[in-house]
Amino acid sequence: MQARYQAMVRTAALLLGATGQAEDLVQSALLRTYLRWDNLAQRSSAEAYTRTVMVRLALRWGRRRWRGEQPTAALDVVSVDDATEAIDEADEVARLLGRLPATQRAVLVLRYYDQLTEAETAQVLRCRPGTVKSRTARALAALREGGLLVEAREEVGNVR
Repeated sequence: MQARYQAMVRTAALLLGATGQAEDLVQSALLRTYLRWDNLAQRSSAEAYTRTVMVRLALRWGRRRWRGEQPTAALDVVSVDDATEAIDEADEVARLLGRLPATQRAVLVLRYYDQLTEAETAQVLRCRPGTVKSRTARALAALREGGLLVEAREEVGNVR
């Protein structure tokens, strides 16, 4: 758990679109994994089981109506090296992911961030691989409409 905790929090933040709730999601998933520890077929599958629990909880939390609490910290203006382009891009990705339906966001996070196969993603989401493909296509189309994938598409066009 200690070795994978930060990676799980990053995955949870991408699933929820909010870093403040990411640790709550991971803690809830870890608690549920702990409660089922004796029922796990193999101890080596604990991370996969926890990831599945995280995705299901995130989807359930996404169905909740109230999303009013968005904790923020007061920021002081501090001069730093210019990494604003990377930060701006990460902010844009998070903003556009936050606009996607929870199921599409979950597919993108599992496929491209956690690098699961279509079959593994389908297993986590309890759906068919074809559903994973269609949700991925819809999510990528939405990101293209948002202007996020325009540069990547142009770069691919220049390579050919």
